[in-house]
Amino acid sequence: MSRTKALACLIALAPLLGGCAAAVVGGAALAGGAAHDRRDTSTYFDDKRIDLAVHDAINKDKELALKNNVTIVVYNGVILLIGEVRTPELKARAEKIVSGYEGTKKVVNELEVTEPQDFWTRRADGALTARVKTALLDITSIEGFDPLRVNVTTAHRIVYLMGMVSHAEADAVVEVARDVDGVEKVVKVFEYTD
Repeated sequence: MSRTKALACLIALAPLLGGCAAAVVGGAALAGGAAHDRRDTSTYFDDKRIDLAVHDAINKDKELALKNNVTIVVYNGVILLIGEVRTPELKARAEKIVSGYEGTKKVVNELEVTEPQDFWTRRADGALTARVKTALLDITSIEGFDPLRVNVTTAHRIVYLMGMVSHAEADAVVEVARDVDGVEKVVKVFEYTD
């Protein structure tokens, strides 16, 4: 049976399986996403574990979670913090909270000390992320390049790029991202394969 037919069967059986179908379909989606990734499977799932743990830790700090805007991205053991916090002490506290998890290589703290952005500004950053991801589809000059290997996150019109890429891929991605209307700055948090 093909994957498409198997997935269709699972979806059709979802009402009978309750939460089981969601777990299986979610697992299939994760496996599909991992297929494009250069991280090995254990690292991919370690990143997911770290991501859940650091989000939980930040959410337990009610001041950081409710009165500030801390976005966390985990890729290959690197934790990226972006967004806004109201004081330098909160910036340091956020970094301390997410540091030290098993499997973490480093923390890149790009939090800005300022009043948190409003909903519409964050939404505009989300739209900018989508435009950059779409623009990466235009990179056809590098054989084997897969834009799904690049994690794109935006805060304050600054685009943060993560992933395991070659230097040529990184250069092409940065060039494309810089040309997207609305991008003010590009920050590379890449790991290089060459």
